[in-house]
Amino acid sequence: MLTLLTNMPRDVLIRQLQDGLVLLVLGMGFVFIFLAILVFATKGMSRVCSRFAPAIEPKKKAPATTASAASRPAAQSSAAKDAEIAAAIAAAYSKSRN
Repeated sequence: MLTLLTNMPRDVLIRQLQDGLVLLVLGMGFVFIFLAILVFATKGMSRVCSRFAPAIEPKKKAPATTASAASRPAAQSSAAKDAEIAAAIAAAYSKSRN
């Protein structure tokens, strides 16, 4: 590659380097401008959406009642599932240690 560059006339090499530098600056400039416009457009859309769409408040969970537990008898509570998983892990661990 260096032999090709050294065989080129100096003025052609300088002109190609200048053209490459101009393309580099133009390309990076366009990308920077596009990203800046994108940031401002995103901020603007966020403001417009927050103005027209009210904020959604998270729903408060109702306290668990016995009626809700009785309505689904086949399902186990998460505490019972956690206890079963912990017992299975403890049994597997103790069996692997022996």
